[in-house]
Amino acid sequence: MITTEVTLIELASLMKKAAGVSVDPQDLERSSDSPFGTLGLDSLGLLGIVGELENRYSQPLPPDAERCKTPREFLDLVNNTLKAGA
Repeated sequence: MITTEVTLIELASLMKKAAGVSVDPQDLERSSDSPFGTLGLDSLGLLGIVGELENRYSQPLPPDAERCKTPREFLDLVNNTLKAGA
């Protein structure tokens, strides 16, 4: 069973690394139900984050991952997928 999950802090780091979008983790937490677009992240950036996570965890994420609209929706899907696959 997986004991770690992707956090908002990790997502903020991935947004910077994979998409070049700098977001303070506290701002991301406050905006976790806001659309990614309001945070400056587009669909290509989210696709880059999905790829980073798939490489990191050696596990494919569902196609829905790149269609998530908010950070909370994305993290819920990613973490549930990782837990199910562990």
